[in-house]
Amino acid sequence: MFSRRRSSDPAPDTSGAPEETEPRGKGRPTPTRKEAEQARKEALRTPSDPRGARKAARARERQARMENRAALVAGDESRLPPRDQGPVRRFTRDFVDARFTLAEYFIFIALAVLVLGFIPNQIVQSSVSLIWFILIAVILVDSSILVFRLNRQLKERFPEKSERKGASFYAIMRTLQLRRLRLPPPKVRRGGAPVTPKRPTGTSRKGK
Repeated sequence: MFSRRRSSDPAPDTSGAPEETEPRGKGRPTPTRKEAEQARKEALRTPSDPRGARKAARARERQARMENRAALVAGDESRLPPRDQGPVRRFTRDFVDARFTLAEYFIFIALAVLVLGFIPNQIVQSSVSLIWFILIAVILVDSSILVFRLNRQLKERFPEKSERKGASFYAIMRTLQLRRLRLPPPKVRRGGAPVTPKRPTGTSRKGK
């Protein structure tokens, strides 16, 4: 009797229970196939052991530094370091690069004075010392005039004081660098004319 009664009982209603096949990530945007593939590659590239993970992290950091360095050498505005970003820094670079400054050759002058200082001749040493002090005075005056003119034009173009913060120091540090070694590279020639971009290697004139 009991077996018949149990077998005749209706099956429990499971319509209200959540189905197991319902996606768990509901409420979040479904990743695209490209994003999923990239995440899978990253997971495969990252070793599971701590030593291998640290080694892979150092390799990624090294690659990122190389890419940033290449972007800096190429003058890619979108990937410049924070210190070189923004219209104020770009204007400051162009302002400095368009002018000839004696401070650009400060390192070479200092080396020459150091070498000449070893000559055991009182007249030579006295002359070198006098020339050295004169050059230092000229560099200071020239740099002061450059910074004064730069700040005057910056105030006209960028009235907000917070935007001009650090521009004077940035300009002085750039004047102390040899022009061909400056990074980002100069975009203007001496005098203000824009630098002609180099033609890519392998391009022919016929294709233009």
